[in-house]
Amino acid sequence: MKSQDYLFFVAPMMDWTDRHCRVFHRHLTRRALLYTEMLTTGAIIHGDRQRLLGFDAVEHPVALQLGGSDARELAEAARIGEDFGYDEINLNVGCPSDRVKDGRFGACLMAEPELVASCVDAMKRAVAIPVTVKCRIGIDDQDPEVALDTLARAVVAAGSDALIVHARKAWLNGLSPKENRDIPPLDYDRVYRLKRAMPDVPIIINGGIPGIDEARAHRAHVDGVMLGRAAYQEPWRLLSVDPEIFGEAAPHATMQDALEAMMPYIEEQLARGTRLHAITRHFVGAFHAVPGARAFRRHLAERGVKPGAGVSVLRDAIARIGGAVPAEAAA
Repeated sequence: MKSQDYLFFVAPMMDWTDRHCRVFHRHLTRRALLYTEMLTTGAIIHGDRQRLLGFDAVEHPVALQLGGSDARELAEAARIGEDFGYDEINLNVGCPSDRVKDGRFGACLMAEPELVASCVDAMKRAVAIPVTVKCRIGIDDQDPEVALDTLARAVVAAGSDALIVHARKAWLNGLSPKENRDIPPLDYDRVYRLKRAMPDVPIIINGGIPGIDEARAHRAHVDGVMLGRAAYQEPWRLLSVDPEIFGEAAPHATMQDALEAMMPYIEEQLARGTRLHAITRHFVGAFHAVPGARAFRRHLAERGVKPGAGVSVLRDAIARIGGAVPAEAAA
């Protein structure tokens, strides 16, 4: 990938960033690299691959995030992902959920940098597309100065094309996954120091970044920025990505225009048996500080879940909005 491709990312979120969400986000930014939710190697190798991995061509560029710790299985899953047309394979070494820990993948692998490196090496040998790693600055009682540096140098030596760092520890013993989003303090400076120590390695920062202005500030220190909850909960922010980060026009001038452009996709999905709510659930935060936003959400919540609900429900909800979504600079 070119260096400019590392500028901006929309983070994977388990149970949320499905294919419908990614198509929606792509209507808001042409340039941001989108990520799938984390998929385990077992699910990919033994499960319904088309259901799990299938995606719309409009989503490019899109990365497949894998969860696992068996090098051979990760290599096989990476090959499958490449065959499906993904632009990047990402190994999750940052998720703190109990389900992930019990399966020996995610953040607990911060304690096994050599194992992670062997997994990266196997995936790099298996595919021609970039292989990257997403991690924390450390876990539990680890010293982030040592833990992050050790993991980073191991995976880079194994061939990792970039490192995405969530700038807080994960406490696997004593905190819930929800608490792990906020309680361990963010340490952006630690990620900056990693970049200074590894100037030739693309380093992307993640964690608690609320918007595009803050993303631009981080870009003075690292190669790229990843937004997670802010991008999902307030997707209107993504309309500013292409103008503010890449100096290009947004795909659509307003959120209303973006949602209207989604209509053919939604109609196609409904014809395949998809429920409207499976798509519109990703639109809840589409409007911000705009008259009618609450009525928009209420209409979708009440009507979008009904059997047979169609695009007219969404159009009726949009009609309740009283103005265009403000640009982030004016929000």
